[in-house]
Amino acid sequence: MNKINPFHLAFPVSNLEDARDFYVDILGCDTGRSSDHWIDFNFFGHQLVAHISKESEINIPTNKVDGKDVPIQHFGIVLDWPDWELLSERLKAKQITFIIEPHIRFKGEPGEQATMFFLDPSGNALEFKAFKDQNQIFATT
Repeated sequence: MNKINPFHLAFPVSNLEDARDFYVDILGCDTGRSSDHWIDFNFFGHQLVAHISKESEINIPTNKVDGKDVPIQHFGIVLDWPDWELLSERLKAKQITFIIEPHIRFKGEPGEQATMFFLDPSGNALEFKAFKDQNQIFATT
């Protein structure tokens, strides 16, 4: 596999302190640089930047994937299977409301994966997933 460089993603939030609490206390991210308008997070080795925004998206469009309504606009990370299981349990213990409960998608098919969806305090949809075989991430057959 090729070396994977960290990605950079900037996204809107309605409240920086709520974002800081969620990404640090719930997801376990460290913070980097920040200002009154943005915060850098170390999102599992990637640079995630929350920018304050007055606009919010009320309607979250979805597409059907394996029978579930998946938010079209979302981001997340592919974790190792044991880390996904630990995060799933931590989120349940913190009583996070899931858009899509933790489950196994495409069971017995190419690309079988553990997945879960939930919202951050600003309504951004996040997906965390894991593959028992990381070679299946892009599998088609």
